[in-house]
Amino acid sequence: MGRRASRRRRRWIALVVATGVVPAFVYIGATGLDGDNTSTPAATPAATGAPAEPSPTAAAPTTTPESSATPTPSAPTAPSSPAPDVQRSEALAALESLPVKGRAPKTGYDRDQFGPAWADVDGNGCDTRNDILARDLTQTALDPDTCTVRTGLLAEPYGASWVRFVRGENTSALVQIDHVVALSDAWQKGAQQLTPVARERLANDPLNLLAVDGGLNQQKSDGDAATWLPPNKSIRCDYVARQVAVKARYDLWVTAAERDAIARILSRCPGQPLSTGNEPLDVTPSGPAPSPGTPPPPAGSASGDTPTAFANCTAAREAGAAPLRRGEPGYGDHLDGDGDGVACE
Repeated sequence: MGRRASRRRRRWIALVVATGVVPAFVYIGATGLDGDNTSTPAATPAATGAPAEPSPTAAAPTTTPESSATPTPSAPTAPSSPAPDVQRSEALAALESLPVKGRAPKTGYDRDQFGPAWADVDGNGCDTRNDILARDLTQTALDPDTCTVRTGLLAEPYGASWVRFVRGENTSALVQIDHVVALSDAWQKGAQQLTPVARERLANDPLNLLAVDGGLNQQKSDGDAATWLPPNKSIRCDYVARQVAVKARYDLWVTAAERDAIARILSRCPGQPLSTGNEPLDVTPSGPAPSPGTPPPPAGSASGDTPTAFANCTAAREAGAAPLRRGEPGYGDHLDGDGDGVACE
């Protein structure tokens, strides 16, 4: 009996295999119809006899070790430095820090509001005018007092010319000391609010003073950068930077037009520093310097292109030329109220 039963089981298994029952079970398990084995590859059409259908995974590109590797990020590129012409210079940064306001009334202005002309504020025994002449002129000769400049040679900054300075009634005013920020302009832009001591310092501060051509100084009068600039374009950056430095030092403001004019100039000179006041402007006049024996030019102006007389006594005092005597450069009858031949006493 045992042998017969064993032979019957073998026949039944062979029949099942021959009729395809086992492949059917294999197919059912492989296709994941029970919802648990979605990652098992599908049976091939040869096993089921069904038409071939695209496998969801068949469309995916075959990856290689090269394509499946994580890309290596490129090294970061250092940011490029701004072009020099857009970098803010020290002078431009200082300009942006100044308040912008309208011009205040000139009411109450007088040169005396800034102390006596050319006081010896640094206590060195020499007045400010002679201090600036000694600073800005070369080939100087002094009086025995070692303060008064008798002669010298000026590389004049505003007109880029040589001016031979000779002290005298008819020649001294050919070289004048300009307030880079005119005192009248300063008065209308904050100096009214300064103490008398601070105003005197402003009027005698070497930062605010330059030895210049007398005629060009009168031409400038009390103009700011929006109304007057030196004819010599090569020193305009230094000139307006010095104005900014003065206004920053004494808490003065600028008008919108003045700020815009200064900003336009400074945009053309990246890296422009602020002056300390201890140095003259760097000027290269055209032509050879006159020899020491050359007589001064005709009275009126070293440049010879501006009127002889000062517009008023304020301008004469600001230039350090007052008092004026009849026949001297800058003198005019309209300045001599009592007609005694001495103006702006």
